[in-house]
Amino acid sequence: MVRRINLNADLGESSGAWQTGSDNELLRIVGAANIACGFHAGDPLLMRRTVVQALAAGVSLGAHPSFPDLQGFGRRAMHFPAAELEALLIYQIGALAGIAQAEGGRLTHVKPHGALNNMACEDAVLARSVVAAIRRFDRSLILLAPALSELALAGTAAGLRVAAEIFADRAYTNAGNLVPRGQPGAVLPTADECVAHVQRMLDAGGLVSVDGQVIPTEFHSICVHGDGPQAVAAATAIRAALLASGISLLPLPQVLQPPVDSDVLPPIV
Repeated sequence: MVRRINLNADLGESSGAWQTGSDNELLRIVGAANIACGFHAGDPLLMRRTVVQALAAGVSLGAHPSFPDLQGFGRRAMHFPAAELEALLIYQIGALAGIAQAEGGRLTHVKPHGALNNMACEDAVLARSVVAAIRRFDRSLILLAPALSELALAGTAAGLRVAAEIFADRAYTNAGNLVPRGQPGAVLPTADECVAHVQRMLDAGGLVSVDGQVIPTEFHSICVHGDGPQAVAAATAIRAALLASGISLLPLPQVLQPPVDSDVLPPIV
């Protein structure tokens, strides 16, 4: 039975004059912010603003690095030699870590974005390159990775703390991967559907596919994509449903701490 969990959202994903997401509203709901590092979205000023807002809200800070793909929002497959990919990731993580330090905070985690994340979930070699970059930069950082993925396995094998996440607004295949965005039903369009999807996975103790198959797994965090039109409504409804079920909502580092008595666990309310 899940007693405590984290809610996370991908934030800071505007670019220049193009504005997307509802960061201010989501920061009042979630416990972890995955902040774009400029390669798929964001820029130095926006990164700084998002860090300041997240720190004011008491939300844990995560780097959200991607392939260098502003035009495709980081959702197009790319291929790099391992050394180049590791350098790209260290560059992005370091940029956000520096901004966090300048504002009196520190990074707690890293969550790869888009195609990089999806590809590393299925490609063990790519997953090891992602993990190597994180470990080289700071082995104390948490890897936020999809449950049952090659990325999560690589992080655990390398000795990183790994927080397994599930997606509130994305459908799963029978293999436990996300249904590709181009296919019908890949993205759940309403808050009610997102809540029902999360509740099914909580009740089942694992991923639940579009065909109703259950793949048992532990998970620590629930992601609501910040750029979705239903993001705020879905996050609000999921938060309310979890609290009503007696589940404590915590920043990401606290979710990975050893369990303590529920009477002394400090929930976010």
